[in-house]
Amino acid sequence: MKIVEINKEKLNNFLNKQKYSQFLQSWEWGEFQEKMGNKIFRFALRQDSGQGIEESGEIIAVATLIKKALPFGKSYFYCPRGPIISLKVESKKLKDTYRNLFNGISEILKQENVIFLRFEPIEYKVESLNLKAKKTIDVQPSKTLILDLNKSEEELLKNMHQKTRYNIRLSEKKSVKIKEGGSEDFEKFWQIIKETKERDKFGIHEKKYYEKMLETDFIKLYLAEFDPSIPQSDSEQASSGQERKIIAGNIVSFFGNTATYVHGASSNEYRNVMAPYLLQWEVIKIVQEKGYKYYDFYGIDEKKWPGVTRFKLGFSGNIVEYPGTFDLAFDNLWYNMYKVLRKIRRLV
Repeated sequence: MKIVEINKEKLNNFLNKQKYSQFLQSWEWGEFQEKMGNKIFRFALRQDSGQGIEESGEIIAVATLIKKALPFGKSYFYCPRGPIISLKVESKKLKDTYRNLFNGISEILKQENVIFLRFEPIEYKVESLNLKAKKTIDVQPSKTLILDLNKSEEELLKNMHQKTRYNIRLSEKKSVKIKEGGSEDFEKFWQIIKETKERDKFGIHEKKYYEKMLETDFIKLYLAEFDPSIPQSDSEQASSGQERKIIAGNIVSFFGNTATYVHGASSNEYRNVMAPYLLQWEVIKIVQEKGYKYYDFYGIDEKKWPGVTRFKLGFSGNIVEYPGTFDLAFDNLWYNMYKVLRKIRRLV
């Protein structure tokens, strides 16, 4: 087995052959991270064909790594939702596959002052492979909800929770309209991101992060608009002269066979028109029309995010649990120092 660098075509083709295409490992996501000032490394583990040809041999694993800075000139590498191991690799060969991949990476990354590798395996229980990796705090959610789109619209609606169907129809009656957002809509979307942060106590990225993300080819913004001039009840009077307002938005990635609901936000105003429900349903229909097989709601947790989790589960789907986030230390002394500093920072 041999560690090699990988190009865009081979990387994305490999990812697209997996059960769920992981956009966080894609070439394009790496380009976005580079725009954010991060250094990117992309590696593949190639099976030796035995023919002595440099480019021969099947790729059996890939890893897109993001270099993250630490104090004192040190750094670590983060492999989001990866590495990705080929489905063809037999379970009895997993341990050797991971070890060959990590050994190859460790030799290359010594030059980068990397003290550990943080990674998020997809299918396999790392503890059982005895890789000396330690479980740590999740970066990406370890539990998600994935909707199989190989169904008719009628079936998708039927499988939803009754309250979810009701809210979708209510939003339609309130004349909420869904559109794909453009650069001219970003400032209004940014405002409702900040409202969502304050209301629901969510962490958010800096403004530039969302702006650059939306410049990525496979990332789209969808918005729900509402006309305040429409009476909300029989007792209300129509008010003229008000333009339609953006009251909810979803950022969605389209990669391989899977579309992913990456970020969402909603305004504090007009919450009674249930715009997030209709927005989510219209996006699901768009994803299905584009030929994607799966819609990933990207993160559920009944304890941490009870309201959001209840909202997502209302659309039905299969709950998928990943093993979690792990650290593999290359320098134990510096890694232990990092853990102490991280613990102190979280307590402050």
